[in-house]
Amino acid sequence: MKFKKSFLLILFASSLFFGGCSKELEEYNKPAVYWYGKIIENISKRDLEQADEYYSSLQGEHIGSPLLPEATMILAIAHMHYEEYLLSEHFLNEYVKRYATVNEKEDADFLKIKAKYMALPNPRRDQALIEEAIKEAQNFKNRYPNSMYYSVVDTMQTRLYMAEAALNETIADLYDRLDKPKSAQHYRAIKPQPWIKWNEIDRANTAWYREWFEGDGTSSWYAFMIPDTKSVVSRNSVSDNSLEKQTKKLTSFQESELEKAKDLRDKDILSDAEYQTLKEKILEL
Repeated sequence: MKFKKSFLLILFASSLFFGGCSKELEEYNKPAVYWYGKIIENISKRDLEQADEYYSSLQGEHIGSPLLPEATMILAIAHMHYEEYLLSEHFLNEYVKRYATVNEKEDADFLKIKAKYMALPNPRRDQALIEEAIKEAQNFKNRYPNSMYYSVVDTMQTRLYMAEAALNETIADLYDRLDKPKSAQHYRAIKPQPWIKWNEIDRANTAWYREWFEGDGTSSWYAFMIPDTKSVVSRNSVSDNSLEKQTKKLTSFQESELEKAKDLRDKDILSDAEYQTLKEKILEL
C-alpha cells in the first residue's frame, strides 16, 4: 500500500512537471505584443536562440503586425552584437526585402556590409567572403554616392583589398615552396588597384598563439621537418600552362563573350561548372 502511494505521488509530480514543460513549448495564438515582449526578454537574457523561436511565432501568427519590422531589425543588431554575423545578415536580408523604405534600405545595406567585414577576423581563411564583401561594398558606393556611410564603406573596402592582397601573397609563398615560380608570379601580379601603394603595405602580424599552429603566413611551423623536394600539387592547383593562357592578351571578341558568360552566370542561367567550361572554350578561340 505504501509503495502504491509513493508510485502515485511520483506519477502526479511527473505529470505536473512535463505538463508545465509542454505548456511552455506549445504556446500559440498569442497577441503580437506578447511575442514581441518575449523576443526582447530573451535578448536581454542573451538567449538569442529562444528569441529567434519567438520571432518565428510572431511572424507566423501576425505577418502584418507593425511590430514585425522592428523585431527583425532588433534581432539583426543583437546577432551582430554577439558576433553571430551570418544570422545578422539573414535578418537584415529579411528586413530589406520586406519592410525597408528607401532610407532604411541604405542603413540595412550598410549593416550587411559591416556584418561581412566583421566576420573576417582572419582573412587567410575565407577568400570567397572577402571577394563577396568587396563586391557588395562597391555596389553600395555605386548605389549611394552621397551616403553618410560612404567614407566608412570606402575604408572597409580598402582594408579588404589589402586583405585580399595578403591572401594572394600567402598563396604565392606556397607556390614558391612548391617550386612553381610562374604560379607564384601570377598571384603576386593580382593587384588591380593602381591607387594603392603596394610597396608600402606590410603583411599583418599573426598573433603569437595562432602562429604556433599556423605559422606566420610565410611558412608553417613544421616546415623544418619537410624535405626540400618538389611537392605533389593538387589537380586543383593553378598550373603554369593555364597561367600562360590567363595572362595572354584577350581579343575584343573574347572579352565580349566572357562578359556575356559572366552575365548568364550571375543571372543563374549558367551554373559555375557550365560557366567554367564555356570560359575555357572562349579562351581557346
